[in-house]
Amino acid sequence: MPAAARARLLVVDDDADMLRLLSMRLGAAGYQVTAVGSAEAALSQLDIERPQLVLSDVRLPGRDGLALFDEIRARHPSLPVILLTAHGTIPDAVEATARGVYGYLTKPYEARELLEKIAQALALSAPASPSHPADEQWRAEIVSRSNRMADLLAEARMVAQSDASVLLRGDSGTGKEVLARAIHRASPRARRPFIAVNCGAIPEALLESELFGHMKGAFTDAVANHKGLFQAADGGTLLLDEIGDMPPALQVKLLRVLQERAVRPLGSSQSVPVDVRIISATHRDLEAAMAMGQFREDLYYRLNVVTLTLPTLAERREDIALLANHFLAKLAAKYGKRSSGFAPEALKALTMSAWPGNVRQLYNVVEQVCALSTTPLVSLALVQRALRTPSVEVLSFADARQRFEREYLVGLLKMTDGNVADAARLAQRNRTEFYRLLQKHALTPGLFKSDAGAGAGAEPSDPVADV
Repeated sequence: MPAAARARLLVVDDDADMLRLLSMRLGAAGYQVTAVGSAEAALSQLDIERPQLVLSDVRLPGRDGLALFDEIRARHPSLPVILLTAHGTIPDAVEATARGVYGYLTKPYEARELLEKIAQALALSAPASPSHPADEQWRAEIVSRSNRMADLLAEARMVAQSDASVLLRGDSGTGKEVLARAIHRASPRARRPFIAVNCGAIPEALLESELFGHMKGAFTDAVANHKGLFQAADGGTLLLDEIGDMPPALQVKLLRVLQERAVRPLGSSQSVPVDVRIISATHRDLEAAMAMGQFREDLYYRLNVVTLTLPTLAERREDIALLANHFLAKLAAKYGKRSSGFAPEALKALTMSAWPGNVRQLYNVVEQVCALSTTPLVSLALVQRALRTPSVEVLSFADARQRFEREYLVGLLKMTDGNVADAARLAQRNRTEFYRLLQKHALTPGLFKSDAGAGAGAEPSDPVADV
């Protein structure tokens, strides 16, 4: 049974029949269910044991589901809450969602829809696994629960048992070097060196010496013999990262090394045998580079015995929350900060982002929010800042609606010279409801009359009228 399916849920509903039905459905799905009939009982239960998720009806006796959510949010900010609502309470549920409720379901709802929503919420809030079984240590750095990555890792582990050259493809930031290290750890060469070199980051004049070594006096600055990376990785694995950026002249020499399994240092007349497993990686389209004469076809086929393609982060969205929590735990320890995770709406923002920089970008975003966070819980605003979300999007739905309502009412009162009957008619609301709206926003109609300032005790200027 999946780990998420063993999660403990707290279910709150004053309808005994509904509570029994929910408990049966969720229990049959593998969840551990604690069922209570009121918000007060739910809060008492939270004092005894913290669940992984709360599922609550909105309409409850005494303290309602929205008030219960506010109390849960104050006590356990990262605990996801799902509301069950009738049609009449949808506006309240929408506002609660904007304040941080994970989501809501409208009655009547399908059992499948309920289980999917619960699974999504648990996936977002699930912490990264702190350890791996002994036989999974080879992939300990790769945090994932997605089927796409599971298939890739299964291939990688099989490939690791051979000495076949591997070409890793994938966009920048997808984790090609991390996968290369995992392949090395799963191989018979695991106890020998793993060395990585970025072929695009080293000038051509230095790259040859860095790869193959040089003898003393081979060039002006060669003041001593130098072993290249091929010799340093002897018996182990050499990762040639960004192989597509290797200069054409060096491609010829690399091909010769792969064919002869020996290197000749610069300035030497003798070749040195090397036993190295080659893994190469690129984000470039090597077929297109070959067509343009920028990459040798014979070298391509020598390197491309087995190809593994890493998915983008957008193609494995179910891993985003897991990775974010994993990175946050590591970085909180690095910065010496206490962390209680991400607020539910902050995790939702992370999972919905485009991530053009993939896992590397996600790590950088989490490092920024960890460094800047002043509270244990990472907020939505901090995540949006790190994602460089435009400021207009930072305004919550509830705040935006509140602002619009006030500005709309002020405009109507100005237009009607403070006449409530006329303003209510324009708004297509009855006067009682309109007065309640005015009271909600602390607006006094008399202050909008054109002669309001002439009355005794009137303020010379009312700030409300200037909104």
